[in-house]
Amino acid sequence: MRFAVLVSGQGTNLQALLDAERRDQLAPAQVALVVSNRPSAPALARAAAASVPSVLIDHMQYTNRRGFEDALLAELRRAEIEAVVLAGFMRILTEHFVSAFPHRILNTHPALCPAFPGVSAPRQALDYGVKVTGCTVHLVDAGVDTGPIVFQAAVPIEEDDDEARLHARIREHEHVLLPEAARLLAAGRLRVEGRRVRILP
Repeated sequence: MRFAVLVSGQGTNLQALLDAERRDQLAPAQVALVVSNRPSAPALARAAAASVPSVLIDHMQYTNRRGFEDALLAELRRAEIEAVVLAGFMRILTEHFVSAFPHRILNTHPALCPAFPGVSAPRQALDYGVKVTGCTVHLVDAGVDTGPIVFQAAVPIEEDDDEARLHARIREHEHVLLPEAARLLAAGRLRVEGRRVRILP
């Protein structure tokens, strides 16, 4: 299954996917394209280092979300993309885009959904004073971090945590769970039953 990975920043989750593929732990998923909405995203250099084709679609060049998504969909069709991973992609995708890949878009979020959706989830968790946070890998719907959950991992909050330290520990779990979710999706082993995602044997 040919995946596009959408990125906006450092690309550590992209790197986790590329590393899993290099170790032959991602098949039958394949990272076939990397797309960034930000010209300065370091994730683009990671794609180049792995010899994966990449495309820049700067959202600032579009007057509305629909135009940006149409350009994005055109690139994905051109590359014969079958599924999508959002790896630190800082744009909300509308139903227009999501409906083109039903139950074939994965996202990882640095919180235990439905808690702390949107940006700066580790900071939200610290500010709220919770004792445990974590990460969620989920299938994407038209909401913000609301799709059916594939995996979650809990990360205890330590007394001396700041946002960067906590987020680094959360990422360790994301880097394991996101490639595994992509592998299972490509293998046809994720079945959505209402709000639940069942992992088939």
